[in-house]
Amino acid sequence: MPISLDRADGVATITVANPGLRNALDVSLAGDLIAACEEVDADPSIGAAVVQGADGTFCSGADRSLLDAKVDQAGEPQYPSMGLIYESFHRVGKLAVPVVGAIRGAVVGAGTNLMLATDLRVVADDAKVLAGFLRIGLHPGGGFFTLAGRAGGRETAAALGLFGEMLVGQAVVDAGLAWEAVPDADVEDRAHALAAVAAADPELARVAVETYRRELGPPAIPWDVAIGYERPSQMWSLTRRAAKADG
Repeated sequence: MPISLDRADGVATITVANPGLRNALDVSLAGDLIAACEEVDADPSIGAAVVQGADGTFCSGADRSLLDAKVDQAGEPQYPSMGLIYESFHRVGKLAVPVVGAIRGAVVGAGTNLMLATDLRVVADDAKVLAGFLRIGLHPGGGFFTLAGRAGGRETAAALGLFGEMLVGQAVVDAGLAWEAVPDADVEDRAHALAAVAAADPELARVAVETYRRELGPPAIPWDVAIGYERPSQMWSLTRRAAKADG
């Protein structure tokens, strides 16, 4: 299964699994991720969630077949398919409970958006975060600048989104994108320990996280608006990349 959902002691664990593509987000996985979020919200006994990747890797971004520069990005099936990818991590950010990201291995491209959709992150001390959009001739998408700027500020958003910087372990924490860095083997246990505190009182946790997000929500352009704002530029960058390849 691309997405597994486990429940224990008031904590829902959502595991992203796409082993052949290092847990890349494809259409099937995105749909299952949205469905898992719906299940969590519908269960009042759940007071927190942990989002993690299978097999020691968080998420390597969107399935590259959806970023084929030679396919019309505004047509079928590309436009709705990419829209579903965006909606999947946006849905994680709208979960009715506090969400902890357990970040191991690689976080690339749209995987960065999925990571930043969580409320709090615990990273492995060797985890690598690389947005990498401009490195492959692609304009950032999915509201990346809103998410990165909200978590780490302008400098961090610029370093990752404009200049292709990669952050490793403690540097992710220092940039404001995670709460703490721990040894790889301890990441998921630590994430669940944090989640357990909120999960002890699910009703209170759901009210508190709604207040938290309303008071500290995205600045300037809301996340959902940013997703739409970035899409034309991202589609243009893909068309441009195809023209360069043909030339």
